[in-house]
Amino acid sequence: MILATTNEIAGKEFEVLGLVKGSTVQTVNVIRDIGAGFKTLVGGELKKYTEMMDGARQIATDRMVQDAQALGADAIVGIRYSSSSITQGAAEVMAYGTAVKFR
Repeated sequence: MILATTNEIAGKEFEVLGLVKGSTVQTVNVIRDIGAGFKTLVGGELKKYTEMMDGARQIATDRMVQDAQALGADAIVGIRYSSSSITQGAAEVMAYGTAVKFR
């Protein structure tokens, strides 16, 4: 499966199959969330949140790819990611794009 943030893939002609997406809501351990609160007082990277978001993006991407595979797609173009806070310490990550089949 080819994944592209562009709307075209050089040298490929394709037909559009439709919108595909994947999402997840992730959170960190409450104890780590309290630790992150203290970290905001002194500054620096919140490594557990970074790890959580990296994992969430991967899960959302995997689910988007599964959605595209179910349509028989060869690639997904125009991929975008979005995230939003759900509650304190929890975030939703969504991956979406256009599933295409090569001609």
